[in-house]
Amino acid sequence: MRTVKTLREQYQLIDELLEKKLQQIPALMEIAGIDMWIVFAKEYNEDPILEFLTPTSFPTARRLTCLIFAKTKEGFKRYNAGRPSSDLDPYYESIFNDVDEKQFAAIRAIIEKINPTKIGLNFSSHYAFGDGLTKSIYDDFANAMSKEILDKVVSAENLCLRYLETRLPEELERYKEIAELAMDIVNEAFSFNVIELGKTTTRDLEWWLKQEVNRLGLPFWFPPTIDLQRKDSGPIYDDVTIERGDLLHVDFGLIYLGLCTDHQRLAYVPQVNETEVPEYLMKAFKENNHFQDIVCANFIEGRTGNEIFTASVNQAKAEGITPMLYTHPIGHYGHGPGPTIGLFNEQKEIKVKGDYPLYKNTCYALELNTKRLVPEFSNKDLYVFTEETIDFDGEKCIYLAKGRDHIHLVK
Repeated sequence: MRTVKTLREQYQLIDELLEKKLQQIPALMEIAGIDMWIVFAKEYNEDPILEFLTPTSFPTARRLTCLIFAKTKEGFKRYNAGRPSSDLDPYYESIFNDVDEKQFAAIRAIIEKINPTKIGLNFSSHYAFGDGLTKSIYDDFANAMSKEILDKVVSAENLCLRYLETRLPEELERYKEIAELAMDIVNEAFSFNVIELGKTTTRDLEWWLKQEVNRLGLPFWFPPTIDLQRKDSGPIYDDVTIERGDLLHVDFGLIYLGLCTDHQRLAYVPQVNETEVPEYLMKAFKENNHFQDIVCANFIEGRTGNEIFTASVNQAKAEGITPMLYTHPIGHYGHGPGPTIGLFNEQKEIKVKGDYPLYKNTCYALELNTKRLVPEFSNKDLYVFTEETIDFDGEKCIYLAKGRDHIHLVK
């Protein structure tokens, strides 16, 4: 039976990288043009970024948590302007005693002492990841500050996005292990150890995946789905009993060591006399693989998501492929911050989120599909849906799990 690291080991690995992640912030603030960043979070109504600024022993905000990052005359400083916390002490200097002073008075005092030019707060019209500041917290902040301070407030949207999307080298190495774990689970699901022909349904297989992730003590960030295609009926998305000759399709993602996976894989249930996937299926699948390669070749640092989308789709169509492209960033969140590269329901350039540029050391769910009329498939369109978790290192895309070049044979 497969296992994962103990909870203690998982938390230790996550916390080991926190200081390195926090050390990225001064450079990111410089790029964003911000010299003070204030992150507020109410208990159980946390800012989406809080979890990744604090250790695992600090799972929720405490009353009103306030973290301050600032350039000062003495150098870069990190402050805890919330309740004193031994969990935060190794990372943040506490500046609020929670006994004989008001919290917002302490915040105003540190702002006036440092006198920053631009103060970043987490509000954004387009990205949830940069929009964690609630109206009530902002109202309390505004009521406690001077007009001079409020005139310095700007959105920290870009800073939030860059911090969350950037992967450290150590995280990228772990990502390979996480992706392989996800695919190991899928490979077992696509076996006769799990599938009983004439009995197991697509919903049964979904529940098996959920149960296995739960058995490992891990969450999945979206419920896994199983559908299939048959020669005589085409795609079937309802609950149906799995039979020989079916082409199964899974969409599956889990969370482990603070990172999300997202994969779609295909599996063929062989006929009694078959020992390999039929050539007509492999021909359509290899075309899909080629479209994956086209998209990856168009991953060029500095290009926007829209530029990648348009170049990839146009090239595929010119080569006779019928493509759909809807790739999204992934990392701490399944649908993470970064460039949108098409949407399933909008096969066109996407305003704002599609205009975001591609940066190195970021990860994506390379999600797409192709279709082709297949005579051997009752002369119907065969849809090939695939998705791979990839890392863009600034020069090339790296597939984080093995097996993207074949249709799994159920056996």
